[in-house]
Amino acid sequence: MLDVVCLHHVALPVADVPRARLFYAGVLGLVELPRPPFPFDGAWFAVGDRVLHLVVADDPTFRDGKDVNTRDIHFAIRVASYDDAVAHLRAHGYAPDADDAMRRTREQPRATAGFPQLFLMDPDRNVIELNAARLD
Repeated sequence: MLDVVCLHHVALPVADVPRARLFYAGVLGLVELPRPPFPFDGAWFAVGDRVLHLVVADDPTFRDGKDVNTRDIHFAIRVASYDDAVAHLRAHGYAPDADDAMRRTREQPRATAGFPQLFLMDPDRNVIELNAARLD
């Protein structure tokens, strides 16, 4: 049997690292970590005690032209407060009815999963779920 210890990191394709940094550090508030000198561009961010790797690839897989979709490929970040996360994102222009499709969210405060969920996209259309243990 495989003795799995934990999820180590998630890697996502990005086209523009400075633009991705503005989103992951500026909007989500993640802390950038030192990254080894790989022969390709990218950035690493702390997500709790795990790591998010942003990678610029030669032939990346992007969700071009797609809106936020809760059943598409995504990763989830647990937040302390669902209401605080909603307020924070709204202060940055993210909302279910945002004029900019890239800033539209899907809010599910009473999700079937049993915990509140909010979905949004990064500038490269990678889907991110924010969830909390319970509704505030």
